[in-house]
Amino acid sequence: MRVTQSMLNTNMMRNLNGSMNGIDKYMEMLSSGKRVTRPSDDPVSAVRSMYHRTALVEIEQFKRNTTEAINWMELTDQTLGSVVNVVQRARELVVRASSDTMAESSRSATAEEIQQLKDQLGALANSSIGGRYIFAGTETKNEPPYDPVAGEFVSTNNAEIKVEMGKGIFLPINIPGTEIFADSDIPGDDRESIFKVLDDAIEALTNPASTGKDIDEFINKIEQNFDLITSVRSALGAKINRIELIESRLMDSEYSTTKLLSDAEDADIPKVIINLKNQENVHQAALSAGARIIQRSLLDFLR
Repeated sequence: MRVTQSMLNTNMMRNLNGSMNGIDKYMEMLSSGKRVTRPSDDPVSAVRSMYHRTALVEIEQFKRNTTEAINWMELTDQTLGSVVNVVQRARELVVRASSDTMAESSRSATAEEIQQLKDQLGALANSSIGGRYIFAGTETKNEPPYDPVAGEFVSTNNAEIKVEMGKGIFLPINIPGTEIFADSDIPGDDRESIFKVLDDAIEALTNPASTGKDIDEFINKIEQNFDLITSVRSALGAKINRIELIESRLMDSEYSTTKLLSDAEDADIPKVIINLKNQENVHQAALSAGARIIQRSLLDFLR
């Protein structure tokens, strides 16, 4: 095959263009820091990058869910701690008032303090976070679960609020107020609502005909509620610990997924710089060689 000057020129331009494309490719890697910027760069790595990015989005959402759950449950735990203190104080007052030697004026003062404790329990039962009542079941934005006018816990919603902490992992984050502040619906359990117990205790304390034995009956009823709230709070602490473990696992997953994403698409900067310098040298050599094969004109001989 005869090689003509036109063929040499065409091949030279094609090779120079390829060399320039190589330089452009490495320059783009340096400026973006990415080895893969489009699927055609590396189809396999591009697919892996899409998978890892999707996983990171999911992990970020699960982290937000765990943060919200922990905030909700920590507020619930703090509220239950306050409830325990109030109930414990009510028990102390009833124990003191169960003595027949207590004066009538002291009974009245005790009844007034128990009334204040009941009002405080009502305020705790209506605790909210972000405008949502934490003891109202799933009806978090409706009417408050405790009616201060009636002096009763009126909510009947005992549903759990479940939040997804991971793929297929749904955990309840709330404690329905009916479990704590309403009469027990468990067969064989005669526990009465703490609000009703305190109302009855106040009525007995303000009734001159009531004896210390009559008041003594409320001690056991208050202790039933105290034991229940303590047990519920302990179970809540166990749930918080589990969610914190899930949160820690999510952080580990985020780190490992981010590393996999970096391995799939990030450029090795030192290696790219070396390749760029090599490509520049190749380009300079191609230019030098191309200058030698360009056909001379008559003007070149007249110099």
